[in-house]
Amino acid sequence: MFDVERDRIQFVPALADVEARSAAMAEVAATLAQERALTRWRNERYAVSTSFGAMPCFYLERAAARYFGVHTYAAHVNGTTDGFSQLWFARRARGKAIDPGMLDNLVGGGIAAGATVKSTVIKEAGEEAGIEPSLARHARAVGRVEIFRAQPDGIQRETVFVHDLELPPDFRPLNRDGEVAEFRRVDLACAADLIASTSGDDEVTADASLVVLDFLLRHGAIDPAAAEHDALAALRTVSAGPPA
Repeated sequence: MFDVERDRIQFVPALADVEARSAAMAEVAATLAQERALTRWRNERYAVSTSFGAMPCFYLERAAARYFGVHTYAAHVNGTTDGFSQLWFARRARGKAIDPGMLDNLVGGGIAAGATVKSTVIKEAGEEAGIEPSLARHARAVGRVEIFRAQPDGIQRETVFVHDLELPPDFRPLNRDGEVAEFRRVDLACAADLIASTSGDDEVTADASLVVLDFLLRHGAIDPAAAEHDALAALRTVSAGPPA
């Protein structure tokens, strides 16, 4: 399957198209799963390409993405209400393969092969928080955060496309896929305290912490002048918005 050299590994010439390379990587991923080297198998594939939306080089089972250090993409939504003064958090179910029991953004999920940013937002909003498509479509793309960190199952290299969604004051989230244990609505001061905590039952995932930090900065709940600017630059990368 591979030509292995001192400084690189490449597919053998016979694996000349996307289908052949994907089949080869599926076999490798299945072997790694049998060896318990991966997190829970998802039966969901990521498109592996040189940039977001580019022609895939191959497709890879989601559980193997971090093992190979693949650059992945996700869409997260800040669920907010009362004039952007309140934020919703979701607690991940204890059975989740990644970050079980931790607090997370109201809506968030990886962008699978064939999906778009918008379709991922709508799908995850319905499954995770019971947000109807007619409301989820109003989620506003506001930028992105970039994540690069070592994890027990490999390297997480991920671009998170960030959205804000203003919800009705009487909205109550309803989980439909079993991946959320509970929901919490807090004011922005409490949200800042939550993402600052690094231990305890209310620890927020690294991904969601960055997304919430970005929200708090954009809405004036944290004064950038009082923060370490170099640290903020390392944590926060904001663009005009993601492609659809």
